[in-house]
Amino acid sequence: MFARFEPSPMFRIKICGITCEADARVVAAAGADAVGLNFFEKSPRYLAPREAERVVRALPDDMVKVGLFVNATPQHILDTWDSLGLTLIQLHGDEPPEFLCELGNRPVMRAFRLGEEGLAPICGYLQTCRELGCLPRLVLIDSFRKGKYGGTGATADWDTARLYPAEVWLPPLVLAGGLTPENVGEAIRTVRPIGVDTASGVESAAGKKDADSVRRFVETARAAF
Repeated sequence: MFARFEPSPMFRIKICGITCEADARVVAAAGADAVGLNFFEKSPRYLAPREAERVVRALPDDMVKVGLFVNATPQHILDTWDSLGLTLIQLHGDEPPEFLCELGNRPVMRAFRLGEEGLAPICGYLQTCRELGCLPRLVLIDSFRKGKYGGTGATADWDTARLYPAEVWLPPLVLAGGLTPENVGEAIRTVRPIGVDTASGVESAAGKKDADSVRRFVETARAAF
């Protein structure tokens, strides 16, 4: 899986749910490759457009800036992409494969909540994307909680995630779901994803990052990779 790594807009360590300039600087100083900006209004980590501009200005130019959207309209996503200069679009809702085609050639990371049905629905979705000519650049596997779109702190099913197929046409795998400084090393060694993503696992409160946790998460993940 590591052989399919591409330098940009790929990443290995992403800290999601940045809500202020101070946390953006904490994440950058810790050495993370990417930040996630959450534009889902029902999330406790929602980032309003004006604050998002300040956050982006506080980040290094070479940091991967990921915009997270849940069931937003294509136009809203494209407008946000253009206004903020995002690097990657993360779709974390119920968007069908056809939706990706409406985003043009912008790179997408498609998030899936791994439930009891396992990997079959994910692979079926990606096969449809392939047929439509709009494969996402990355696949993110998150934990499943009914009625929730991520950020729950629940750990994903690593035993199932590690079975993600290795076909060369499939997008590389990013692992999320309940990752913390304490378990991210084991997660990487077990699942062997191309990257990892955390939000609640490095927080002192919802939407507020803990500097020490962020630093330890990045250090541990980097060593495991």
